[in-house]
Amino acid sequence: MVDMLKTRQCLLGVRTFLGVTSRLWSFFLYILRKHIRTIIQYQTVRYDILPLSPISRNRLNTVKRKILVLDLDETLIHSHHDGVLRPTVRPGTPPDFILKVVIDKHPVRFFVHKRPHVDFFLEVVSQWYELVVFTASMEIYGSAVADKLDNNKGILKRRYYRQHCTLDSDNAIPIKSWFSDPSDTALLNLLPMLDALRFTADVRSVLSRNLHQHRLW
Repeated sequence: MVDMLKTRQCLLGVRTFLGVTSRLWSFFLYILRKHIRTIIQYQTVRYDILPLSPISRNRLNTVKRKILVLDLDETLIHSHHDGVLRPTVRPGTPPDFILKVVIDKHPVRFFVHKRPHVDFFLEVVSQWYELVVFTASMEIYGSAVADKLDNNKGILKRRYYRQHCTLDSDNAIPIKSWFSDPSDTALLNLLPMLDALRFTADVRSVLSRNLHQHRLW
């Protein structure tokens, strides 16, 4: 009887040890993935902004500062809430931030993943354009995400949400939807084109050719 009791106590101790070890290992993997993802997403990137020549400076002075409208979901970020059964992000991938909002009197958590290089992209293009962000999602969600991306810099002050959206033809630049690829460089690939377009008086001729080719950056 004593031996059986000792055996049970020993097994209980082993199970407890394995349980604690498993939780510690899971936590370690979570931290490791988050650290690696941070390195990949926020590694030093370069887009050389050279001083403008006198001709370019004069040209820029003759055209009005343009407005660049940026889509939010699947362009700048990807998110899913805790009610989603099959999130598109690989399980265990840590979000960049978590938002807690109340929708119809129910608290909802959104796990938000920032597209690689989005902070650098916003920093650069905000020097060239007046930025507007829009989303077909609810304002309580879109506003909270925009606040996080803006990070008190005042570059995303103009925002439009679900109630402002209408279907219309526009001067658009196609971009592939982003969900979880940590090696994505689509935002960086857009910079040369956006740099050039700010000198263009009428962007429609350039963008119409781009849309005709259906090129996704």
